[in-house]
Amino acid sequence: MHDLNYFRDHLDVFAAMAKKRGVALDLEAFRALDKERRVLITSTEQLKAQRNKASEEIARLKKEKKNADALIAEMKQVSERIKQSDERIAELDPTQRELLLAIPNVPHASVPVGASAADNKEVRRWGQPPKFDFQPRPHWQVGERAGILDLPAATKITGARFAVYKGWGARLERALANFFLDVHTREHDYTEVLPPFIVNSASLTGAGQLPKFAADLFKLEGTDFWLSPTSEVELHNLYRDETIPEEKLPIRVTAWTACFRSEAGAAGKDTRGILRQHQFQKVELFKFTHPDKSYEEHESLVRNAEAILQKLGLHYRTVLLCTGDMGFASSKTYDIEVWLPSSSEFREISSCSNCEAFQARRADIRFKPKGGGKSDFVHTLNGSGLAVGRTWIAVIENYQQADGSVVIPEVLRPYMGTDRIPAL
Repeated sequence: MHDLNYFRDHLDVFAAMAKKRGVALDLEAFRALDKERRVLITSTEQLKAQRNKASEEIARLKKEKKNADALIAEMKQVSERIKQSDERIAELDPTQRELLLAIPNVPHASVPVGASAADNKEVRRWGQPPKFDFQPRPHWQVGERAGILDLPAATKITGARFAVYKGWGARLERALANFFLDVHTREHDYTEVLPPFIVNSASLTGAGQLPKFAADLFKLEGTDFWLSPTSEVELHNLYRDETIPEEKLPIRVTAWTACFRSEAGAAGKDTRGILRQHQFQKVELFKFTHPDKSYEEHESLVRNAEAILQKLGLHYRTVLLCTGDMGFASSKTYDIEVWLPSSSEFREISSCSNCEAFQARRADIRFKPKGGGKSDFVHTLNGSGLAVGRTWIAVIENYQQADGSVVIPEVLRPYMGTDRIPAL
């Protein structure tokens, strides 16, 4: 969320931002509402001052045994006007907050201007695509052939866009998550957290998921609880309504959780396999940083996620998202895309964002300077380190063999207890 005074005084900045992002902002509605609210506040304060002065005069008149009936009657009318104004202000305040909550973050100056993913900028690649002497199969065929992925069973149990992993497939999912957490906690200085998988509306609002993305979430009927769409929500809210001593920054946390998304805007996309699921597992990286250090920490967060793919020997590229393709809360985002040989394309496996103070302002997360002085909002950063299911896909596709077996990357073998998933 943006600071109200800054937003009010820089509407031209936000008009330019909306144009770059390709979103519609009704700034005239804000102007009209803000003007009405400010006029009401000013007039109400004047009426209250008038009433206070009149109260003193009434008290004087009564003390002097003089008639104060006319002034008392007048003040009853003033009090009624104050009541009506206060009620109207109470109606306008949440409306104004809802307008502010719906305004996306301002892109960093280094973000390329563009309308879609076609305008993203590739910044680097690592590795080479594997070479096959046969036509590589998609992960769902490899998984079915090896007996490690059962999509019909998931459909029977729940419905479309769910998965059942079996045997070595389930073990690979678990191995990947454990490997990710071990690398990030032992080598990258993150503290592991195991949070709830259910969150409340305040947590989702603080992280920027509500109100804008309600249609993409699963709500538990009759409660204020939602299934978490990403542990970014839980990790961000660890310090909601708190002030962190500056010397504790940066705070780096990581969590493995299940994530739940309705995919309301993705009908018909990636219907085969497990690339786009209603439930998936992910290891999240999250940082609370000093504003002066956030972009330095952002670059290191991206490198932390890339390190996992390098250790797994998976070909990938890193792209800087343009203004029209970046997320609502982000000031700058890098996507890491892994190579999938069955379709000969890169697919997103991690999205690493610097949200600057946007989320912290919504959740009131501040830091207190070491030398004293006024507290300020921290900057928050998040990224997948990595999406477990999509890494499962990448391993299955990139390490598949002609006989239907799958070679296990060397770094995963201690977690798997084998060097190969056999074909049935």
